[in-house]
Amino acid sequence: INDFYSLSFREQPIFSTRAHVFQIDPNTKKNWVPTSKHAVTVSYFYDSTRNVYRIISLDGSKAIINSTITPNMTFTKTSQKFGQWADSRANTVYGLGFSSEHHLSKFAEKFQEFKEAARLAKEKSQEKMELTSTPSQESAGGDIQSPLTPESINGTDDERATPEVTQNSEPRAEPTQNALPFTHSSTISKHWEAELATLKGNNAKLTAALLESTANVKQWKQQLAAYQEEAERLHKRVTELECVSSQANAVHTHKTELNQTIQELESTLKKKEEEIEGLKQEIDNARELQAQRDSLTQKLQEVEIRNKDLEGQLSDLEQRLEKSQNEQEAFRNNLKTLLEILDGKIFELTELRDNLAKLIECS
Repeated sequence: INDFYSLSFREQPIFSTRAHVFQIDPNTKKNWVPTSKHAVTVSYFYDSTRNVYRIISLDGSKAIINSTITPNMTFTKTSQKFGQWADSRANTVYGLGFSSEHHLSKFAEKFQEFKEAARLAKEKSQEKMELTSTPSQESAGGDIQSPLTPESINGTDDERATPEVTQNSEPRAEPTQNALPFTHSSTISKHWEAELATLKGNNAKLTAALLESTANVKQWKQQLAAYQEEAERLHKRVTELECVSSQANAVHTHKTELNQTIQELESTLKKKEEEIEGLKQEIDNARELQAQRDSLTQKLQEVEIRNKDLEGQLSDLEQRLEKSQNEQEAFRNNLKTLLEILDGKIFELTELRDNLAKLIECS
């Protein structure tokens, strides 16, 4: 974790993708344990100071992957959308579930590419050590082959397929029919809010880096102008010295030194120009991220408007339901009143019939 907080100073992301992150169960060595509730960003980082490549992923402020790529690592595709690799230093096995086979293939290609780069860097380092020192026994702190190899923890075909099912179908509670649109929109809104918060944090970091880069560009431009003035002055000085024939040998020697100085200045100037081009590229990337943030903000506003519309429709439906229930209650009361009147009329007709029957019997 401490190494992660120094990323902004010495490491740069060189490839990023999104995936569900898993780790092997330390007890069973077969079952996968999800370490992220949803898909998170997984990035390759290059540490130019130590000349190493790392895979890093964060879930909020928690680092769920911090794996240094070594030449003896192997990335294995266990299904069309799931891959894994063993990290002997962390004594665990990481698994990634991707949304498509293309993303998995791209991640695997980058893993192989950076693994080869790590191997070449290690060979160069060993060659330098052999040239500068006598052969000695290798340090005991080197890479140790972990017993958790991909072959030993892959399990059966059914067990391999388990992570893919997990990352593709997260359990969700089924909402009722009336509340479905509102709940779905709220979920989308929370998702975009999380994405927007992430982009805001990245935008703040990029803005600070952009300001620092702009200041460095100005400083380098000033140095470039100074180097150009110095080169012009040296050229003029060479011309003046060439005009002095009595000091030909001294002038020739001085001219050679000045030419070397000019070549060094030109080399430095070329490097500065390359650095300026790199900074311009970083500025363009920052502008692209700004455009993405604006697009997500607009989508979030559209989702909020849709939520308000759905809330209005839900309120209207509740009012209609309440009105319908009131009308049904009034209708029931009217029916009860009519039944009571009808019972009274039937009773009167019954009495009238009885009286008529008595009159007929008496007559």
